[in-house]
Amino acid sequence: MKFAFRLDASNQIGTGHFMRCLTLADALKQRDAQVRFISRHLPEHLHGMLAAKGHQFILLKSSPSVKPDDLSHAHWLGTSQQADAHDTIQALSDQTWDWLVVDHYALDVRWESLLRTTVKKVMVIDDIADRQHDCDVLLDQNFYEDMQTRYTGKVPEYCQLLLGPRYALLREEFRQLRELITPRTGPVKRVLVFFGGADADNYTARAIKALANIGSHDLKVDVVIGAQHPHREQIESACADHGFVCHVQTNRMAELMASADLAVGAGGSASWERCCLGLPALAFSTASNQRPLVEEAALRGLLYAPLSQSGIAPSIELHLKALLDNPHLLELISRRGLEAVDGLGVQRVLRAIGCSSIAIREATQADSENLFCWRNYSSIRAVSRNADPIEKSVHKAWLSAVLSDPDRALLIGECQGEAIGVVRFDVRADEAEVSMYLVPGHQGEGFGSELLLAAEQWLAEYRSDVRAIKAEILGSNQPSRRLFRTCGYQMRFALFAKKVHRL
Repeated sequence: MKFAFRLDASNQIGTGHFMRCLTLADALKQRDAQVRFISRHLPEHLHGMLAAKGHQFILLKSSPSVKPDDLSHAHWLGTSQQADAHDTIQALSDQTWDWLVVDHYALDVRWESLLRTTVKKVMVIDDIADRQHDCDVLLDQNFYEDMQTRYTGKVPEYCQLLLGPRYALLREEFRQLRELITPRTGPVKRVLVFFGGADADNYTARAIKALANIGSHDLKVDVVIGAQHPHREQIESACADHGFVCHVQTNRMAELMASADLAVGAGGSASWERCCLGLPALAFSTASNQRPLVEEAALRGLLYAPLSQSGIAPSIELHLKALLDNPHLLELISRRGLEAVDGLGVQRVLRAIGCSSIAIREATQADSENLFCWRNYSSIRAVSRNADPIEKSVHKAWLSAVLSDPDRALLIGECQGEAIGVVRFDVRADEAEVSMYLVPGHQGEGFGSELLLAAEQWLAEYRSDVRAIKAEILGSNQPSRRLFRTCGYQMRFALFAKKVHRL
């Protein structure tokens, strides 16, 4: 598959947009997709990062001054949407692209509609919901009180919405380190300061000053800044004076977060990185688009955000002292973060755009022994309609009947040649009932929804007569209920049952 990314990575918004797009692009490349980035304002050091990752990149030339469009951030584009669409179409004209991923506050439905001639599908990454879009998928990885309605009337009816930090685009190292993480407990020994790669207002220096004023010699401090930080020399000097460690353009962010007990920094995508690793944060809104995110996350106990944003240095000092003396609150924030963000957002987004790591094949008689062993595994029987062990003769008769019935499809999902799950569709008229389980040993690896969606794609391709899918799930099987809701299934009705007890 071929994916193009049109993004803004100017100093006005820092590198957050770039990093989330790069994370998705890296995951696509691992699945043998071709990726091309297009930007008009990409800093030079980010060019090198794309080259090192093996991604194509086209830098659009500066455009003559034109009257900006009517969007709030139109001046960030550097030209009109029509002119930019023309330039982008030219940059993609050498081939047809399966997907165009747009992450730019200055582009809306007008630009996206013009690009439809060059790309098959459009995915938009947004978090301010201030304009209309012409897209097939929209991703907003943040929490909002009106999350389920904030894009109503702003996207087509057929648009698939991926909402909330379950879809946060976090790098693979965050997911891997998360497996080793436990909620933070006890006293704070290490603090991490990070206000984004750009930090134009130099909040980092104010945080260093506040931490120095606390004067705890037992407190270790890591400070992270980007290579283009406008006050880099000042920050490096201050860190040296106070015995803090300064990390410039580090590739060890996940490791630093995992080793810290408390973070001081900005909102934005770093909020979900911290949650994924259970790192409590004293967070501040350093840009207008961060304010709703920080406020909503604070309401849900995912971070600690002072109400007043004025006088950040004294505010950091005041609230940091309070947090250092409140390990129970930090533990609560740590646990809430771990519950909210599991690090599997990239995989969920890949599944939504049809780029699965799972290959689906039809089962055969050669699979009989494996299917027999898997189906009789205790954890699988526990969530089956019939929880009793199955005799081999009964299994063989059942498998032969299923394989010979044109209205029953028994599928095996494989990842890199290894079986990871089984899905069965029983078709009646234009509706199919689905049942599935993961192969023992692969539960808890995040394959459930990917397996289901891959099987649905198989069904759409080979059984075009099926118009709807239903699933019957035991009331006690909460993981499966969550899985089907995640994959877009809605409850039609509830079935209640009760045993009769005779006196």
